[in-house]
Amino acid sequence: MDRVLRYAYRRLGRRYPLTVVVLQFQIAHLLALGGIVLLRLYQPMSNETFVLLLVVAEVLVALDNVSSTLLARRLLRPVRAWLDGARDRSATTAAWRALTSLPSDYTRRVPTVPIALVIIPFAVFATLKLDLPPWSALAILLGMLLTLSYGALLRFFFLESLLRPVLEDVALQMPESFEPGRAGVSLRRRLLIGLPAINILTGVIVAGIEMNRHGAKLDDLGPAVVIAVATAFVISLELTILLSRSIFDPIDQLRSATERVGRGDLSTRVPVVSNDETGRLAQSFNDMVAGLEERERLHEAFDAYVGPDVTEMVLRDGTHLHGEEHEVSVLVLDIRDFTAMAEQASAGRIVDFLNEFYGLVVPIIERRGGRADKYVGDGLLAIFGAPEPLADHADRAVAAALEIAVAIRDRYDDVHVGIGVNSGPVVAGTVGGGGHVEYTVIGDAVNTADRVEQVTRQTGDTVLVTEATRALLREEHGRFENRPAVKLKGKSERVQLWAPKAVSATAAGSPDGTEPRTGEHARQEQSRPGTEPRTGEHAPVEPATGEHPTDPRGEAVPAS
Repeated sequence: MDRVLRYAYRRLGRRYPLTVVVLQFQIAHLLALGGIVLLRLYQPMSNETFVLLLVVAEVLVALDNVSSTLLARRLLRPVRAWLDGARDRSATTAAWRALTSLPSDYTRRVPTVPIALVIIPFAVFATLKLDLPPWSALAILLGMLLTLSYGALLRFFFLESLLRPVLEDVALQMPESFEPGRAGVSLRRRLLIGLPAINILTGVIVAGIEMNRHGAKLDDLGPAVVIAVATAFVISLELTILLSRSIFDPIDQLRSATERVGRGDLSTRVPVVSNDETGRLAQSFNDMVAGLEERERLHEAFDAYVGPDVTEMVLRDGTHLHGEEHEVSVLVLDIRDFTAMAEQASAGRIVDFLNEFYGLVVPIIERRGGRADKYVGDGLLAIFGAPEPLADHADRAVAAALEIAVAIRDRYDDVHVGIGVNSGPVVAGTVGGGGHVEYTVIGDAVNTADRVEQVTRQTGDTVLVTEATRALLREEHGRFENRPAVKLKGKSERVQLWAPKAVSATAAGSPDGTEPRTGEHARQEQSRPGTEPRTGEHAPVEPATGEHPTDPRGEAVPAS
């Protein structure tokens, strides 16, 4: 049946909804015939009278169908607009609501138009034509109302089935999050109304056949029929309640569990209380939530290793992220004299210290919008501006460096760091092979930041910022002291450096409380036990001469 309806939908296109709705209205003509036959079971009549009553009933039903068609055209207006090409969010939502509510909207119409247009006029006409006492009109009216109720149920379910191909098409275009609006006729109510109504109608038909067999008339309608109808209603209602509980109690549990999962509680499970369809559905739900819980654990672990921003990018684009050029600021941090510290402590204590240390530093970086890209023992590389671009990456990096310097100074008495900050273009993407890759950044800006951090050991500053970074600053970060331009390995020109005065060597003294170490003092420091001799790219850099410290505005700043 579904395949036939989908084929008809493809063939008819925008004409399909109204066409099938109007066609199913014709069921009312069959119900009218059934109602006249039911009346004939209770009240003998000639063939001519039967035909006359049938013609009158069919004419009244035809008038009601015209009214129903006009109503359907109005209710289907959003659907026609959607089928004509209006596919935006509001139009799609309106079409979905129109399709899902049309059966119930039409059913709510039953107590008004059909009763006034069909039932009451026919009951009066039949009473007069059959020359029955006035009270018989009430009996005919009740019989026709029963037939009408059965017809309303048929129309409701037919409308749902016939409109499903269109509803499926619209549902595929629905936005991920939307408010469904008011609820239609619930499944529980359908059972509580539908099954008793069918059983009552069956009881009335059986009673009518029995009365007709014994030659009884409508005037003889007595307690036997009432008792039969009441018995059918009570028995069917009791069975319907039990049936609905066996079906809808598990469904209610599933709905409640789904809401808890939607709020983020992935520990939710529903009890599997049967081995029927609802039991298998509950087990499938539990399996699905267990999979989501496992996925969330992997997601959290992934976040811890590569960062939330990279996690989202990998989940969205896959593991092979092609290199993209970004303008970033790079922060390189290193713990001074870490080798000597490591020699004097156990490996476990060193690991605990590093975890505590990075537990202080990394949240500052992340709060400022940066990402801890790499840990190399006592060193840290952080990126501001990749993978998500940041227009103010330089301000964020400098602010993070200053906050880190103050936080470490306040937390530790004997731990000192050097921080180098540089800005420039880098290429960000995945690097690696053999089934193992990592997201990182590559470029001269990274190398320069690393070598600037090394210069802090010669100048005695906690933080050094390159001119490339200082020139990009938009916010106020306090005064900066000029440091002599230095020659860095791999750079053809000397690099101008600046020290934020708030954490500079002249403001806070050198790491051990003496004056900043430069020139010969720095060389002597390198030869102390516990520090690694610097050669090659790590060798002390020679300051340029003839330069005077200035702040960003070019005014002279005393060096002490």
